[in-house]
Amino acid sequence: DFAHRVENLPQWAAGLTTRLVLDDGQWFSETPQGRIMIAMAPRNDFRVMDHDVTLPGGLTVHNAFRVTPTGDGSLLSFVVLRLPEATDEEFERDCGLVAADLRTLATLVEGVPAK
Repeated sequence: DFAHRVENLPQWAAGLTTRLVLDDGQWFSETPQGRIMIAMAPRNDFRVMDHDVTLPGGLTVHNAFRVTPTGDGSLLSFVVLRLPEATDEEFERDCGLVAADLRTLATLVEGVPAK
């Protein structure tokens, strides 16, 4: 529930945003590359938290993000897609940012440092 609320993204998704602005019903963030739009999938019973990020140049990146119950906890699955024309270094950096964000999210919702 916490992770699905777009307004909570700055608390755990520093790789995506540190500050959000709600403008005419849509969420935006200023990044070093320019203004991006973030649209989260509607709340659903399948624990799908996919979200689209529209980059300053107009490219929309679909981010597949799932929560799977494991009995005593949850498994978070996030697919990092390589952006067109991204170098190996840029792709590795993106993967590292997502991994760090997920560790931060785990710390926030579990109350203990993530492994």
